[in-house]
Amino acid sequence: MDESDWHDVGAAAELATRPLTPIKINRTPIALSCVNGQFSAISGVCNHVGGPLGEGTRHTHRREGPWHQYKFHCKTGEGEPGFEDDRVPSHETRVEGGRVMVNLTPATKRHKVHHDAHPLARPTDRAPGPPRVAGISTTAMDLENPRYSGSDDLLATALSHASGTGAETRLIKLNALKFRSCEGYYSKAARACTWPCTITQMDETDQLDQVYEALGHWADVVLISTPIRWGAASALYFKMAERMNCIQNQITTHDRVLIKNKVVSFLIVGGQDNVQAVAGQMLAFFSELGFLFPQFPFVAHSRGWTAEDMEKNVATVKKSEELHQGARELTGRALALSARLLATNEAGEGSVARGGRKAHRLRDVVEES
Repeated sequence: MDESDWHDVGAAAELATRPLTPIKINRTPIALSCVNGQFSAISGVCNHVGGPLGEGTRHTHRREGPWHQYKFHCKTGEGEPGFEDDRVPSHETRVEGGRVMVNLTPATKRHKVHHDAHPLARPTDRAPGPPRVAGISTTAMDLENPRYSGSDDLLATALSHASGTGAETRLIKLNALKFRSCEGYYSKAARACTWPCTITQMDETDQLDQVYEALGHWADVVLISTPIRWGAASALYFKMAERMNCIQNQITTHDRVLIKNKVVSFLIVGGQDNVQAVAGQMLAFFSELGFLFPQFPFVAHSRGWTAEDMEKNVATVKKSEELHQGARELTGRALALSARLLATNEAGEGSVARGGRKAHRLRDVVEES
């Protein structure tokens, strides 16, 4: 036995008070456990995306990763029942003179079970075909008792115009999708926020995959419509936007830009004011995802702060040929820019310039392979 492989990691009396302790031997992360006074150790690096198992939680004899809740036996490193072959390395332990010793040479090897990649994880290469326009409605209403929506009306006009030019169109109504709110994986660690979204990967019933498919793979042009609610875009818009952090985060964590040669424009309708602030947030957010904008990238309408007579607001949008013509022209500008981008492949291949606000590189992290 090579004694140089054994390392003192701390006082047994102190470590025994903690069911799970993250430690590092040299630069190797270890998850040290104590169950009924018995110490055991496994790798501190999760098989999924490298989450720190030593910072997870205890479930009897299994340790649950803090990022995505993958579970491994605290002594053998085996995965949970049904996934035993998906295992992390285990390490021998012993107690000498009141000190806990861990053997840095693994007793068992890491083994990752093959999992088919999620369909959204495929390369974001544009498939051949005519121009494609996705419309995303963010207004909320009772689908069984629908009402008139000014933003939806302008979006319908825009999509109809796109179809008339020969483009393929697709309408996505967020209020018709069942999807979970962002659950803050990014707040655990930047690398915990994955593409596709962790929720999408783990919950087959979550329907935001339709939005990811449209934006990441299918559409050349994206038209987003929103009402103004208390000076801001709709709650559904923000629910969607929070879940799109996984798109931007790929630039930070993997130097991978998912949105290339894609154009976005906005249709904003509100009885009250604050058009500039609503448009400003949307422009900033979608620019950080990698979208480009045509000249004059939004059409908006508001009658001002005192205009609480919603019946007149509705009638104004319904009857306004100027607004509907504006929606058609906006769609035309977006399609024209898209055609130029696709013809020249402006984004090119490989890395592209990083965004200025959020896309800073992470410091290099050494992880056990």
